[in-house]
Amino acid sequence: MISIYTQEEQGEEWLRRYRGCLPVFACVLGFTETGLIPGISAAGRTPEDRKYTACADAEFLYYGPEHKPQYPLPPLAAGASPVLISRAVLESLKIPVHLFNAGLPQPPAVPVIDLGGAPARCLSGGAAMEITTVHHLFEQGLLWGERLATNIKQGYLIVSECVVGGTTTALAILTGLGIEAAGKVNSSHPVCNHAQKWALVQTGLEKMMGSRGQGEINFQSSIQNPKSKIVRLSVPLRGSKLARASLRVAEVQNSVDPLKLVAAVGDPMQVVVAGMAIAASRSCGVMLAGGTQMLAVYALISAIAQAYALSWQPEAVVVGTTRWVAEDPTGATVDLALNLGKGSLTQSGGTPPLLATHLSFADSRYPQLRAYEQGFVKEGMGAGAACIAAHLSQDWQQSQLLAAIEAQLERLSTAFD
Repeated sequence: MISIYTQEEQGEEWLRRYRGCLPVFACVLGFTETGLIPGISAAGRTPEDRKYTACADAEFLYYGPEHKPQYPLPPLAAGASPVLISRAVLESLKIPVHLFNAGLPQPPAVPVIDLGGAPARCLSGGAAMEITTVHHLFEQGLLWGERLATNIKQGYLIVSECVVGGTTTALAILTGLGIEAAGKVNSSHPVCNHAQKWALVQTGLEKMMGSRGQGEINFQSSIQNPKSKIVRLSVPLRGSKLARASLRVAEVQNSVDPLKLVAAVGDPMQVVVAGMAIAASRSCGVMLAGGTQMLAVYALISAIAQAYALSWQPEAVVVGTTRWVAEDPTGATVDLALNLGKGSLTQSGGTPPLLATHLSFADSRYPQLRAYEQGFVKEGMGAGAACIAAHLSQDWQQSQLLAAIEAQLERLSTAFD
């Protein structure tokens, strides 16, 4: 039921340690205007829908299908929100949930811990957030990571996220940290929109480097998408050197402040989760719940710990996702995970164990769920980690997971008839 794709020995040891334990589940909600760009994300059919995705998912996660929502789950081009998966497990296993608002355009209609953040501007501007906001959010992450871990005696902390457009900000963070990530990230589309993401990231990093007054050079990248023709992009970039499809911030790399990088091209969730994981890892296990976005957070943790000489326990931290992400034919999640340990800024953490649930919807009676097998949606709201937790604590198998998830969808479809 659980596959380990990287760091097998460390991953197996982590799973052994927490077998039979129930986790505490935290979800950090954030927003970036990057998510409003037409076509950037399938987590909401229109840009207007995507403004409310995080609020809708949080409301469903907290209250379930019978609650009349202020923010209904947004219509998707195909598939069903991954929050159905998370809710099915959390409700059945009675896992405690803590919701955090790191920066949303409007307050969600659920009990939420407001961290005093703000939504991020589009990363293409190279000035996504104020540095004071980033510092504040990181401190809040450290504080809450320690608080949550204090109440965990034997178990572990799952930290999940909801940020529409977050795989694009993840690509920006990874690239800015010198990780080869172009063409490797995932998306909620069946075929990842690599060229669109990469163009935005190059523009944002160019603006960031330009604000430092670096010299200008030409930067070219060719991205091969398995299901489309090669797209060649050429954007002038300042102060960088080439290394295949990766931006190596060569002249400034050793002095890159990871928090300033987040301020330039990140989103509010990333730095909160980084702080939470650093603090919690000192006393309990941590599962970063997600794919590309949590690999970027892991890289950020390593870079922040290195830059600021903060203690953390890398061996306590794993990344947990779905097989749709880990085996996405239009991304390269495992390669990306393996690359994390190669960056000079991210060596302190090395490569994390990448775990994934075997959950399949191939035999589901609902077409919205079968759409996952065609590559739609894939992950979100800690769906993969929730399934891993169900297997670890209760030894749930495929049939139990599918039955619980389909029951959520059935209740949702009949709730307000």
